[in-house]
Amino acid sequence: MNNQKQIAVVGAGYWGKNLVRNFYELGYLKTVCDLSAERRRECSQNYSGIHTEHDYRNVLNDPGIRGVVLATPAKTHFALARLALESGKDVFVEKPLCLDPGEGRKLCELAKQKDRMIMVGHLLHYHPAVKAIKEMVHAGRLGKIHYIHVNRLNLGIFRTEENVLWSFAPHDISVILSLTGSPPVRLMATGAGALTAGVPGTVNLQMEFEGSIYANIFVSWLHPFKEQRLVIAGERGMLVFNDVSRREKLLYYPEPVKWQGLKPTPGKQEPEVVPLDDIEPLRAECHAFIQAVQFRKQPVTSGEEGLRVLRVLAAAQQSLENNAFWVKPQEEQEFNYFAHPTAVIDEGCTIGAKTKIWHFSHVMPEAEIGEECNIGQNVVISPGVKLGKNVKIQNNVSVYTGVTCEDDVFLGPSVVFTNVKNPRSHVNRRGHYASTVIRKGASIGANATIVCGVEIGEYALVGAGAVVTKDVPGYAVVYGNPAAVRGWACQCGSLLNFTGNYARCDECKKAYEKLNDYTVHAI
Repeated sequence: MNNQKQIAVVGAGYWGKNLVRNFYELGYLKTVCDLSAERRRECSQNYSGIHTEHDYRNVLNDPGIRGVVLATPAKTHFALARLALESGKDVFVEKPLCLDPGEGRKLCELAKQKDRMIMVGHLLHYHPAVKAIKEMVHAGRLGKIHYIHVNRLNLGIFRTEENVLWSFAPHDISVILSLTGSPPVRLMATGAGALTAGVPGTVNLQMEFEGSIYANIFVSWLHPFKEQRLVIAGERGMLVFNDVSRREKLLYYPEPVKWQGLKPTPGKQEPEVVPLDDIEPLRAECHAFIQAVQFRKQPVTSGEEGLRVLRVLAAAQQSLENNAFWVKPQEEQEFNYFAHPTAVIDEGCTIGAKTKIWHFSHVMPEAEIGEECNIGQNVVISPGVKLGKNVKIQNNVSVYTGVTCEDDVFLGPSVVFTNVKNPRSHVNRRGHYASTVIRKGASIGANATIVCGVEIGEYALVGAGAVVTKDVPGYAVVYGNPAAVRGWACQCGSLLNFTGNYARCDECKKAYEKLNDYTVHAI
């Protein structure tokens, strides 16, 4: 760089202030961008000659800035990093890369398209102890690795937008992936201790890797003292990295197991202190980004490396949200939904984000399932079926080809659909299926039968055990065999009592007008 001052740090808060200090002392800091006037004032007072800015757009429009460092909340990483890459800047984003593997992949692809560098702040890779660990492991000093255990514990910092898994675990996941050389075969996460509802402050993550390697990460921000300890147990030796210790950060235990014939016994030898370089990890990390910007040298913690970590985090979050099921990390497009291990998901179907598919259910090719749906146990979604957003299907329902359910439809347990009106075992009527449409917000009760070729109107209520043989008007309450209109229901599900042609829901106060004996609409 002709003019070294070509780095902008965005976010000068809890961690960002450390990045500001290091880039300034390295001589590369040009601009600090922060929404807080007080932080900008402190940076101007402490670091002479730098520019402060409150508007991120001005950073992106500055041709003198080549590298942007993002130390902002994780939920902002994707949007801010994308804007920086599109503006032709190299990007250093604090961990995690972002909060969604699909968005992480987009950032990596955009960086390649724009010929830009993207680096993730997985700080441990720049720690002298971790560098020594990787060298010893790769040199065979430990032999075959049996297990890896991590404790990362502290009192705080408490977050409300992300749980402790996303806040504390990325560093250690990153190191473990580098030691094993592959993603986990499967993993499981459990969590508790939520100061904020739905945000666990204590998480235990178990991972199994090829070669019978087991790893465990225990993270908590509800712990009375700070502990950052990494243990690697191998057949020839063990390593203990205690980052809280000042003098004995890395210990090597040789020959942990001795053999007497076929019987293993513990080898209790005094540990050796592994000598380490006296280098500040964050200084080394900042220097790696400068090298990437200046010499187009890909950093160890590249965007692709960050994406691998993000996939593990996303899989762990799935497990955490779904009663600690074992989950297999997959490509990011498959992370958008949860499927129980017993569910069968055929290729060629489309499943929206945050959808959950439970035990023994089967989604067939060309089925389209929207976002945030919940598919219960033993459910079949046939080819060509279309489900909108937030459709809930209870256990033991087969949704056959020809059925369309719009948004917010509810199908009770053991609802029966048909798609041929005159079936014969010896006559092939495939391709001549009748169409059945369930409009937005409609609910169908348990054990109801829906004869094909009908339309059930929006927010209609079909009673349990009803046999529907003809169209059902919107907002109608129908039951019986054959089902008949018995009343009217509000969007919230409460029954409506009409006075003349008008009704107001007693529960939500929404008003309705009856146009004729079969037509009601909200007003």
